[in-house]
Amino acid sequence: MAGADLLTISGAVRCLRDGELIAYPTESVFGLGCDPSNETATRKLLALKKRPAEAGLILIADHFDRFTSYIEPVSSTQKERFMATWPGPVTWLFPRKASVPGWLAGKHETVALRVTDHPVCRELCDAFGGAIVSTSANPAGQEPARCPEDVERYFGHALCGTVAGVLGQEKRPSEIRDLVSGQILREK
Repeated sequence: MAGADLLTISGAVRCLRDGELIAYPTESVFGLGCDPSNETATRKLLALKKRPAEAGLILIADHFDRFTSYIEPVSSTQKERFMATWPGPVTWLFPRKASVPGWLAGKHETVALRVTDHPVCRELCDAFGGAIVSTSANPAGQEPARCPEDVERYFGHALCGTVAGVLGQEKRPSEIRDLVSGQILREK
């Protein structure tokens, strides 16, 4: 399938399950995604994006329960803090379980998670039955893709396809906050 092909949700799920990479609309830009449990797909995504594995990746899901296998237990105060921003364009850094591989979390003791409010992303995660990797669809140092044509220009036939849909209303990528310290690491 060529990168310019528009995928349905079911087609995108087949691609994810087959270890392929997809692009899809998010709250602000097009994202690149894959199955986070598939090391080969994740490393392919990192190479395509020219992103160092040490940087780590964000995982998105349609609800918090999709993340329990990735994180250490959280306090009720911490849960109130992140749940007040979800679903929405805020990514939280959670203390990660020791089982979370470095090819997802990079060199960090945390894992970056977001419960998305974008309808296409939510439908995709629901149909997939789990979290998916989410990073902006652009090679490192380039402007993020804002349309399927940008995705095609950057990645050509390296993707299984792009999920049909429109971007959300956010102008910038998600804010990033540290759950333990409460510090904002990247503002909206």
